[in-house]
Amino acid sequence: MSEILLEVSQLCARYGKVEALHNIQLQLQRGNIATVIGPNGAGKSTLLNAIMGALPSRGQILYQGRAIERTSLEQRVLSGIALVPERRELFSSMSVEDNLLLGGFRRVRLGHPQPLDQLATVFELFPRLKERRTQLAGTLSGGERQMLAIGRALMAKPTLLMLDEPSLGLAPRIVKEILHIVAELRNNGMSVLLIEQNARAALQVADYGYVLELGQISMQGAAVALANNEQVIQAYLGFAKAAGCPHKNTNQNITGDPHEKTDHQVICPAVDPAAGQQSDRGCRRCRRCRI
Repeated sequence: MSEILLEVSQLCARYGKVEALHNIQLQLQRGNIATVIGPNGAGKSTLLNAIMGALPSRGQILYQGRAIERTSLEQRVLSGIALVPERRELFSSMSVEDNLLLGGFRRVRLGHPQPLDQLATVFELFPRLKERRTQLAGTLSGGERQMLAIGRALMAKPTLLMLDEPSLGLAPRIVKEILHIVAELRNNGMSVLLIEQNARAALQVADYGYVLELGQISMQGAAVALANNEQVIQAYLGFAKAAGCPHKNTNQNITGDPHEKTDHQVICPAVDPAAGQQSDRGCRRCRRCRI
């Protein structure tokens, strides 16, 4: 049986009076990729920030069997947790190499004899960064900036790598390249917690998946099983089988109304009535239509 690296229990987080996460239960096995998918505003980024210690939270967070919910963000970084935020947060006026060297600060603090020895590994994973090592980070393309953000995190040689929307705003070819590298990291023993809106890509690379909706885990299971789950397919993978809301006449609506066809389509059709195709507008009433 695989060792549990990260275990989150009854995790709650809020912004002011608004509760963004409610009683989250999540586990990540060592050497695996777990992904959390869900619509915008579901609380995915909030989850990572709470685990990282960047956002106050309630509940228990066990990392390598030790409770860390009361430790500081800095202590969590030193313990081997790295977060690549959605906005990447690079130092745009510094060179690619200098951004990477900053990522090795954890190993400097720990007194490692060769704190920057990961640089060669990062350049091997991302040859493009080696080509642009003297170039200012602010002049890179979107895909290159994402590579740099991941590379900077890898300079710390983390045990747990958390990625927040690594595919955001990138071309499909670059997304494929980035996720291929994430899978390679897993194959080399790294544990990854992946937050993604691109559910199809995330489930293809992950071992286990969670669906987060309105701040709560609504579904979980092996990534292969979720990718073949009818509700996940209709809500997140874009394969609605019939016209109309794919969750009509289910108990998935927020308001509790019967979700009548006429009222639902006026507010926000999950399917374009004219074209008979799924719309990218989503649905404000049905939680599973909010793509």
